[in-house]
Amino acid sequence: MSDEFDVIVLGAGSTGTNVAWYARDNGLSVALVESERVGGECSYWACMPSKALLVPLHALAAARRLPGAAQAVTGEVDVQAVLDRRDEFISHLDDGPQASWVESISAELVRGKGRLTGERQVEVTLADGSTRRLRAAKAVVVATGSRAALPPVEGLEHVTAWDNRDVTTAKQIPQRLLVLGGGVVGAEMAQAYRRLGAAEVTVVEAGERLLSRYEPWVGELLAEIFRDEGISVLTGRRADRVERAGVDGPVTLTLDDGTTLLGDELLVAAGRTFNTDDIGVETLGLTPKGPMEVDDQLRVTAVPGGWLYAAGDVNGRALLTHQGKYQARLVGDIIAGRDRSAWADHVAVPQVVFTDPEIAAVGLTEQQAREQGLEVKVVSFRTGAVAGGALVAADPRGKAQLVIDQSRRVVVGATFVGPQVGEMLHAATIAIVGGVPLDTLWHAVPAFPTVSEVWLRLLEADRGL
Repeated sequence: MSDEFDVIVLGAGSTGTNVAWYARDNGLSVALVESERVGGECSYWACMPSKALLVPLHALAAARRLPGAAQAVTGEVDVQAVLDRRDEFISHLDDGPQASWVESISAELVRGKGRLTGERQVEVTLADGSTRRLRAAKAVVVATGSRAALPPVEGLEHVTAWDNRDVTTAKQIPQRLLVLGGGVVGAEMAQAYRRLGAAEVTVVEAGERLLSRYEPWVGELLAEIFRDEGISVLTGRRADRVERAGVDGPVTLTLDDGTTLLGDELLVAAGRTFNTDDIGVETLGLTPKGPMEVDDQLRVTAVPGGWLYAAGDVNGRALLTHQGKYQARLVGDIIAGRDRSAWADHVAVPQVVFTDPEIAAVGLTEQQAREQGLEVKVVSFRTGAVAGGALVAADPRGKAQLVIDQSRRVVVGATFVGPQVGEMLHAATIAIVGGVPLDTLWHAVPAFPTVSEVWLRLLEADRGL
């Protein structure tokens, strides 16, 4: 068994496995080091289980909104069936199929805890306590991802609380769920658990609104919809203290204004922290916390020699599965000597929040565009006001918005809220990445009657029609 490879990848999540795939496609030998499950966060505790929970709930809600279909809905959601389907999608936390895939591309999977020990050197502590020392002829790629952050709240480190892993794999639905954080995880899971039968769901967000990284109207609209569903939304409130009665008794959350909230479970969804604190970066002179800063070839800038790369969440550029895969594809080519650059991270990062209604955005918000000194024009139109939107959703709420750079007459940002708008997002991504002029977009005719007809209405709004 050889201990020298062209490329060593630390972390076999979605990013790491894609690095391995593309490196192997370029004829390089690869060792893939993983201490948990092959497939990582997205496959077992994030993207896949969360969407598996949400989709049947949204389908039921959509049917109940539509005359004709609503009359056919005579029962309540089958919670156990939803959880069982979720478990199937995450392979019951068995990574055997993904490990077999690694074998099928002729990459070597090394199960154990990997640490950097010097230039192009990685030491792996195996399950039996022994060590294996690996050496990379060309490059080491760090793809160790991120994990849920623990905010500085008194008592939080001493009580049992849920993070994204717990909430997406839970076997039972609590009657009262407290959610600390109104970002993507907090928003999606608050709605999921309310629709799964939680009698009380309360979201506490320290910022002014939910989903603070999106356009301001997005969070305001989602809060309105949540309240209509019986989800309490408290914004501009900070948690001061957490207490729990026993190991699994009720949780008491005390806010900065003295308000106390009682729940059966507390989901902490207050951001992410980077998995750089236990992988040996200090042996290379790096600080073992925070992201690993990289250039557009994904090389770690603070390490000389150009042999150390970081891709995915761990570099802090865009904490999204699809962006990590994008970077991984580039790394696999760059190490092989191909001329590649990760410039999409600076121009158009698509993201979808799978609430009901869906929220999809790419590029710059209005504020970001103005901060960059662009000559900004913003146009919007209600997604429910186009024929396609009215046909698929009885709820007229929803909105589409474009941020236009007037000097170049191109779209630099787009946001959509409405039914299944995530499927519309790639058109906006292409328009932004390609710098397609608005005059050209007039000739991209949307099919009728589809929700995509909102593109025509947005272009008409730009003309003042």
